[in-house]
Amino acid sequence: MSRSPSFSLKSEPNSTVDNEALRRWIVAFCVIRFDLEQGQVIEECFPSGCLTQDEELGAAFSSFPDSVSQNDNRLSIHDCIFFFRFRRRGNASAANLPTSEIADVEKDTLQKSATNGKALQDASNQNSDEGSQFLYGYVFNRQRHDERLKRGGEQKSVVILSHSPFSSVFRPLLQIMGPLFFDIGRKALDHIAAYVSMWPPPVPGKVMELPIGNATLKVNLPPAFSLPFDEKMMLEESATFVVPSLATNQLIPLGLFHDTDLFGIFRGILLQLWVLWELVLVGEPILIIAPTPSQCCEAVAGLVSLVAPLLCSVDFRPYFTIHDPDFAHLNSIQDGSAFPPIILGVTNLFFLKALRNMPHIVSVGTPVANSSRASSASRSPSGRPTSRLEGLGVQQLSLRKFSPSSLLNAVKLRRDGPLCLMTEHKEAIWTTYGSTTKPDTSILNRLVDAGSLARVEESMSVVNNEILRRHFLELTTNFLSPFGPYFKINTPLEGSSPFIDPPALPAFDAEEFLHTLAARGPGKFLSKRMKSNWLDLYRRFLKGKNFMPWFNRRRAVAEHEQHRLWKLARLKTDIQQFLSKMSELEVVDSFNAIERQLLGELQLQKSGTIGQESQDSMKICQKLQGDLKAVFDVLPKDMQQLLLMNPERAALVQRT
Repeated sequence: MSRSPSFSLKSEPNSTVDNEALRRWIVAFCVIRFDLEQGQVIEECFPSGCLTQDEELGAAFSSFPDSVSQNDNRLSIHDCIFFFRFRRRGNASAANLPTSEIADVEKDTLQKSATNGKALQDASNQNSDEGSQFLYGYVFNRQRHDERLKRGGEQKSVVILSHSPFSSVFRPLLQIMGPLFFDIGRKALDHIAAYVSMWPPPVPGKVMELPIGNATLKVNLPPAFSLPFDEKMMLEESATFVVPSLATNQLIPLGLFHDTDLFGIFRGILLQLWVLWELVLVGEPILIIAPTPSQCCEAVAGLVSLVAPLLCSVDFRPYFTIHDPDFAHLNSIQDGSAFPPIILGVTNLFFLKALRNMPHIVSVGTPVANSSRASSASRSPSGRPTSRLEGLGVQQLSLRKFSPSSLLNAVKLRRDGPLCLMTEHKEAIWTTYGSTTKPDTSILNRLVDAGSLARVEESMSVVNNEILRRHFLELTTNFLSPFGPYFKINTPLEGSSPFIDPPALPAFDAEEFLHTLAARGPGKFLSKRMKSNWLDLYRRFLKGKNFMPWFNRRRAVAEHEQHRLWKLARLKTDIQQFLSKMSELEVVDSFNAIERQLLGELQLQKSGTIGQESQDSMKICQKLQGDLKAVFDVLPKDMQQLLLMNPERAALVQRT
């Protein structure tokens, strides 16, 4: 793989790198060399000292393919791009938690945020990546075969480490940075870091133009609701938490790993996509086997993206090796014991034996053909980097009806089990899961067969991906729609006072929900695509790891939005219009409500809010202080004296 001939760094960027600005996007740049005698050796790390020893080991062990590319040419270069995800062991709050407890940590955080409006702002003065439980590593790996070198070649990886799953940013950045490093060495890290530190902060759900040398990366960042919970994103998420529109004249809303080539990586098992959608939806453990890291990480990212707009809370590892500390735990699971909810992408066939009790095993991709120089990513005629990775060779789209021979092959695959992959790679799925959702043949029939022309195949893959994504977005959205009433926001009715506390959102009870849903039915869209046991899928979903984090997060966002709308209504409403119509008891209740609201806003200001939020809070405080004084003045004298017996309340009234 090589950079575009037109790319250059222009003038030398400012050599001073703002590490805090850089950290908004990237934790570290690393260069790691594979030494046959010493193992993985970190040659460069920028900024220095930013990783713990465990993080360095995790990155080093995950940055190389499990096998070396074989090539007949004695002077050859093989490049590939892939990414991995590993748990941060240096984080005391989450490092030692088992996988099954990670979702519970987020659940507790969200419940606290949902029950206390100001809790959503408590982290506003903290670094956004504190508490991050995982690091993402984006790898440009180069294997150079040269008989003149010691041991016949060398292997080296350029790695970007980040807290963010921004594959749409870091993949094209690696396409520039990787070859540049092998051209000019360490200077490449300094130059790229200088440009990245000048980028504006990431804005979830937006299209951003990020300059790098004389090029500009135009990228779509995933929306806030698809990213790990961060109180700072609450305002952005409030505007996007509503179910996405599915109008045919609108673009598909982006989700996590939306740039994945869903059609390309799963084209050999397209009929099984609906089974895989259910497995991810309910949080089942899945093992993905592929010939190369590029293909297995593409498949894992594709599965995560399949359930958008649902927040996927299942642990996923796009490229997993036996050196990951979590492997010891997974390998120790005894026969009959359940695996934690996790999606593993692997290339080492040893996992078929080590994790032989994994209930769902999926084999995807095609072995890489030998070539003098393999490309890890291709570029469309428009110049836009695509998500096609090495190893996804052109393959005829086969959606023919079942034939006796194909049926016999399916039976043979099932009988032989996944261990048949030890002798020959095949695209297949092994599971005993009984799916509820039926494959949508109308969607499959719309997919376009590109034939054997690579250029046509690439553009047709874009069309096919859009068809598949739109369908599964609609499928997931319709599946989640029965939960909509629990996120319904109440706004002040016309003519009613907004100076009382807003009503709570409807309480959720799983059994009551299932009973109501059974009586009402799944709706027209799902009833046509699901079997009669569709309610069982909802039961499994409620018990799975995706439900509670998603539900609590949606509730927190809904309550935050409701809180904001009621504050806006108080700001616009003249309280004098209501005082003359209130009874004495209603006036006292209004005084108590305004007092609570004012204290909440004052506490919010003490917490150190900045920017627009601080200005809005100051306006609301001034308005509430005037309203509190107006309500206090109409109270009888004896009631005023009674209220002033509380020193804190007396100070608050005198302040107004």
